[in-house]
Amino acid sequence: MKLFKKLNNIVGWSVFFIASFVYLSTIEQTVSFWDCGEYIATAYKLEVGHPPGAPLFQLFGRIFSLFATPGTSEVAVAINTLSALCSSFTILFLFWTITAFSKKIIIKNQDIKTEEMILILSSGLIGSLAYTFSDSFWFSAVEGEVYAMSSLFTAATFWCIMKWEEQSHKASSGRWLILIAYLIGLSIGVHLLSLLTIPAMGMIYYFKKYQYTKSGAIKAFFISIGILGLVQGIIIPGAVSLISKFELFFVNSIGLPFNSGAIIYLIAILCAIYFGLAYTKKNKKPLWNTFILSVTMLLIGYSSFAILVIRSNSNPPIDENNPEDAVGLLSYLKREQYGSWPIIYGRHFNAELDSRNPYVDGSPVYAKDEKKGKYIIIDNRKKSLPNYSKKDKMLFPRMWSNTQSRHANGYKMWADLKSKDSKPTFAQNLKFFFKYQIGWSYIRYFMWNFAGRQNDYMNMDGNSLHGNWESGIKFIDNARLGTPNSNDVIAPEYLANNKAKNHYYFLPLILGLIGMIYHFKFREQDAISVLLFFLFTGVLIIVYLNVVPFQPRERDYAYVGSFYAFSIWIGLGVLGVYNFLKENIKLKIPSKVNLITSILIAFFMAPALMFAKNWDDHDRSGRYTALEVAKNYLNSCDKNAILFTNGDNDTFPLWYAQEVEGIRTDIKVVNLSLFNTDWYIDQMKRASYDAQPIPSSLQHEDYRSGTRDYTPIFEKTKERVDVKQVVQFINSNNANRKIRTSGGLRNYCPTKKLKLEVNFEKKAKDYTYNLMKNMNSSSISDSIKMSQKIYTDTLKYFKSFIPEEYQNRIVDEIKWQLKGNGLYKNKLMVLDILANFNWERPIYFATTVGQDNFMGLEKYFQLEGLTYRLVPYIAQSPDRQPGVVHTEKMYQRLTKDFVWGGYNNPDNYFDETNTRMVLNFRNSYSRLAESLMQKQDTVKAIETLDKCISEFSSKVVPFSYYAPFMIDIYLRAQQKEKGTDILVEMIDRYVDEYKYLKAFKYHSGVNQNERIALQILGNLNQIISIHKLSDNGFNYFEKNGNYFMQKDNNDIEIDYQTFRINSFVSEFLEL
Repeated sequence: MKLFKKLNNIVGWSVFFIASFVYLSTIEQTVSFWDCGEYIATAYKLEVGHPPGAPLFQLFGRIFSLFATPGTSEVAVAINTLSALCSSFTILFLFWTITAFSKKIIIKNQDIKTEEMILILSSGLIGSLAYTFSDSFWFSAVEGEVYAMSSLFTAATFWCIMKWEEQSHKASSGRWLILIAYLIGLSIGVHLLSLLTIPAMGMIYYFKKYQYTKSGAIKAFFISIGILGLVQGIIIPGAVSLISKFELFFVNSIGLPFNSGAIIYLIAILCAIYFGLAYTKKNKKPLWNTFILSVTMLLIGYSSFAILVIRSNSNPPIDENNPEDAVGLLSYLKREQYGSWPIIYGRHFNAELDSRNPYVDGSPVYAKDEKKGKYIIIDNRKKSLPNYSKKDKMLFPRMWSNTQSRHANGYKMWADLKSKDSKPTFAQNLKFFFKYQIGWSYIRYFMWNFAGRQNDYMNMDGNSLHGNWESGIKFIDNARLGTPNSNDVIAPEYLANNKAKNHYYFLPLILGLIGMIYHFKFREQDAISVLLFFLFTGVLIIVYLNVVPFQPRERDYAYVGSFYAFSIWIGLGVLGVYNFLKENIKLKIPSKVNLITSILIAFFMAPALMFAKNWDDHDRSGRYTALEVAKNYLNSCDKNAILFTNGDNDTFPLWYAQEVEGIRTDIKVVNLSLFNTDWYIDQMKRASYDAQPIPSSLQHEDYRSGTRDYTPIFEKTKERVDVKQVVQFINSNNANRKIRTSGGLRNYCPTKKLKLEVNFEKKAKDYTYNLMKNMNSSSISDSIKMSQKIYTDTLKYFKSFIPEEYQNRIVDEIKWQLKGNGLYKNKLMVLDILANFNWERPIYFATTVGQDNFMGLEKYFQLEGLTYRLVPYIAQSPDRQPGVVHTEKMYQRLTKDFVWGGYNNPDNYFDETNTRMVLNFRNSYSRLAESLMQKQDTVKAIETLDKCISEFSSKVVPFSYYAPFMIDIYLRAQQKEKGTDILVEMIDRYVDEYKYLKAFKYHSGVNQNERIALQILGNLNQIISIHKLSDNGFNYFEKNGNYFMQKDNNDIEIDYQTFRINSFVSEFLEL
């Protein structure tokens, strides 16, 4: 047994080093998209990220960043390395967990044979390596996100219960339970995933401590569920909730200073723990003593959240929700900004409000008032929560969200409702649950990892073309998805050769099922524990989150705990294969041969196959796109700019670039989604680094929570009103400037028609006058000359951001019209900035924010890279896209300054998050080239398109929507060869794609793709016609790889491009 323990450690650490080598070889060399930019930035400077926070991850991230050169991408690499090493330790604990389960099955006493030892170690090796190379876990292992560390805590916690079970006969075994509680407490500071192992651990405890009976097992299961509910529903939120209540009572009622209640609460907790431990020790109650110690250790681990309060009080640039005290921390931890959703009982998405009591009171919102020395209610939230009619509520409501209209469309599609206004039946509700939530949002991801994946294109509408699981066994895949047989039609290259097209032929799944069956056969009680682990970290998450349709991204990373549990069974599958060969093969084969055969079969069924398939689409080592794109956004702005962004991917990488690498810290990045909150507005009104505060006339009391959250528009005048007057009107406390509603008097916006003064001449005169007042001159004539020069230079400066050809179009005031029936707080704040910026700072909108956030200003936009600048002239583009191109700036930035981070290398892997952005980037290049052509600067137009072609390889991102514009420009610029190169490449792609889509056996969501392909082919045919590229007077054919034109009864050999263009014209008519 000593030898086994030694080898168990040696092989385990060997697996750790294998995993470390794989992950460190494939980590991203800088920041990634989505939340990584925020996590790395907040870890580097210990700032406050989005709720419910990850303070422990940030602490470890900060420690790792100390080993990097400050202000460089080494910081991102260091924190990505943290994720890689956390993942490697997860693999180590998985190895030890599998060998512990295997040992319990094989070893009947303390003696262990060599073959048994090899079999046990091989099961751990194969199961842990299979998980090492699994799709979803590997994805999280190579980027600076919380999921890798969360997996580590989950793995370590479950391994600890195995160690407790091994030592449960010892008096000191309770220390493992206390360690588990501490690990769970720590894990709360990363992610809540490890809590979901509590039911599985509870059953292991029961099976070890008590004689098994059905009723006893059921009781143990429900007690375990109760413990989970106690920790997640009472201890975690209750600990902070009590602090909040103590604080409010002792400050507001007793009159003590701020934070007194929190201190008294902590003293009370410490006293309760001390007396509880003393009492249980004195009265010999070891179980209760262990319980109190466990709760204590859990709270100590949980105390990492105090870091957020400490750091929030120092007002860092990223300080989400501003949790500066116990009251603010409670709101932060409860994720109140994300709202709530029904789980067991509640409304459906078309529920009507209760006719008698349509709204009920919410919990009041408190804020610290330094002058009064107490907490005051800033939003009583009276009648703020909708109260739905009982007739529109149901058990287990799965179709519940009415927050976005597209959710209703999703419910209609997945549950086969007659219309999106239909009220769902319980049967339709269950259909949505099984078809979308379980089938699409969980089983699909599970099969990605253990059966195979079709490609990496995001799929949220259930079509058969993108993002499905696909085994590689053609008759199964074709029958299930309706995909055409490869003998009948060729799949487009971008689909057929997608790096994420990984076929496992069900082999890892089969091996795992063998392991599961074997486990239930020989150790049913342990198998039940693993099954609970599997279900609670998979299906239960789906049930709890009540997933809505049309997620912004694929969510497979959320269920890696479930895939971890299944990997335990993959490891045990080695035992199952060995047992099958031993029991069922009647040939007299030596047991060593059986052993080796079993190991090799299992090795090639799972880890070897998964490694071979998955490396190319998980290797991010040559990718730098998120950082470079962030730089390009920032460098699309002039000095001291305000830049409005909206989503994760046009915000978090920019935060990283500014906070970590110190890039363009003069720019104030304003996220419009967060701009709805008072704490974020406060932060925008503070200077940060080199960026000045936003110009604003509103004070905190004017926009704090519950104040002007939504301002309705009631048009009282048809005249245009200056935006400054509108903001003043909305902000007025005069009752005559309010309307009466059921909730009392409220502010409103009196018009949709707004105007903003420009008048650069007046500004130049004022500046000149103020400057001349303080200057002495020898004569009147000198003063006149000097003032004229100052005025001319100042006016020129004011107009300098406008191209000379548009300076004669500058207007005295810009005029625009608001859309919709009201203003949310973020749009009111944009108006406030417009009312006060006085044209002294550039204002930009990222091209990705969406037209709804342009607020009707888009006819005054100037495209300067990846941003639109607000300008004082009507800048409508002839191509009907927002913004006129600033040719000089765009040319400099797109052809000289911008770097794109590896899109030009087909060997690099780019997932869809990266590749779909290229469509917008190519559009910017083609718009610039068109603008240059309009100015008859053909040389620069060609240079622009050449740069685009070289930066964005069509092998990485195939030509699509905007490429026909590029072809047209090339041909007009007499660059026929370059134009026809793209033309023929697109013809080949879209003809293949159209034929492929037409050949689908049933059109499960591919009709739209079919229409797009046909539309693009039509555009290409139009280009051929306009530029007279085809000659239809002859027959064209291919023979033995050569291409011919039949002319005057002679076969004249021609090049492929001529053949393809001419043959396509007739082919298009057939299509």
